[in-house]
Order: sequence, then C-alpha cells, then structure tokens
Amino acid sequence: MNPSCVLVAVRRGCAQISRPPPGVECVFPSKCLQVRRCSQSGQSVPAARLPYRVKVAAGKRYSWCACGHSKKQPFCDGAHKTKAPGISPLRFTPDSSRTVMLCACKETKNAPFCDGSHFKLIFRDLVKSVRGVFK
Repeated sequence: MNPSCVLVAVRRGCAQISRPPPGVECVFPSKCLQVRRCSQSGQSVPAARLPYRVKVAAGKRYSWCACGHSKKQPFCDGAHKTKAPGISPLRFTPDSSRTVMLCACKETKNAPFCDGSHFKLIFRDLVKSVRGVFK
C-alpha cells in the first residue's frame, strides 16, 4: 500500500485514520483519502425545538440528557461519554407523580424543566431564514 494513501487527522483530542478499501490503487492520493469529522464537543446541541411531555413517577430517579446527543431523549443513554465528555446528565427525583415538560432545546435556565427558552431558538432560526431570502 502506498503510504500517501493514509491520513491521520487529529482534532480536539481525537485521532482518526482513514484508508481506501482493499484492492484500490491510489493514483491520486487526494481522491482516496476520507476525513471524518470529530464528533466530540464541549457544548450541548438542541435535541428538538419543542419540549418533551413526560409522565414521571414519584421517588424514581431520572437522568435528563444535558448534551443533546442521546438517542433516548429526553433521558440520557450515555452518549455524552464519547460525543460530549465535558457534559454530564442532570439527575433528578420528582416529589410527586405528574406530567412535566422536559427541555429539549438544552437552553433552559430551570433544567431539566422547560422555561420557554425554545421560543428564542425558534425566533432566531426564523430570522436567519428570512434574512437568507432577502440577501
């Protein structure tokens, strides 16, 4: 294998090696190299624009996803360990059984509960799209 067909990308503390499939000859090294983006971040990402309506049971311990990478939103599935190691889930135990609105935009000041911060995100997205139309 031609050594010019191997690329090592180091970004934000994660190394990635990408090689062409076996049997592929690298005539132009830039054509056979693949760079994958590093998925680690120190900031949360919005999981959704609107909050999740969830029934919670009194005395049961819940882990609310604070990073936004969990596939089991609004609850944590451990995705923060690889995708956002600087962010930990927020653990809470409700006092009574009830239906609550859990934040999905991850911008709330009253975590894990929704405080309406998603309206700010929706408005910001709307302004961006309108500006794009008139450019």
